[in-house]
Amino acid sequence: MEHLAQSFKGLSEPIRLRALRLMEHGKLCICDLVHGLGLPQSTVSRHMAFLKQAGWVTSQRQGQWVYYSLAEPQSGLQAMVLEALRQNLPAMEEAQRDYIRLMRFLETKHEDRCPDRAHPKEAP
Repeated sequence: MEHLAQSFKGLSEPIRLRALRLMEHGKLCICDLVHGLGLPQSTVSRHMAFLKQAGWVTSQRQGQWVYYSLAEPQSGLQAMVLEALRQNLPAMEEAQRDYIRLMRFLETKHEDRCPDRAHPKEAP
């Protein structure tokens, strides 16, 4: 029961829901998430750690960068929640803006090289 409560607590913050939406794109470096969300690296890292602890994402260090991916669902309920998020988050305006920012950033990003992680560029 505690694990279930912790899992749902991970979804109780809009920033975390926005991050999960971006991760539909696949494995993302923390700098990708910073630019997509338009938030400081420390804020994004804190929320990603919470999502990891709650079992929604996994992380992998590659050199100096940390990459995040959606975790495999640990239960049928978690799989249903992820599917509901997949169906509903793209329709939310803020999530749409985040996704557009991420796509623009990824178009210009050099492979395996993150720019200044602390200062995301604002979308026009």
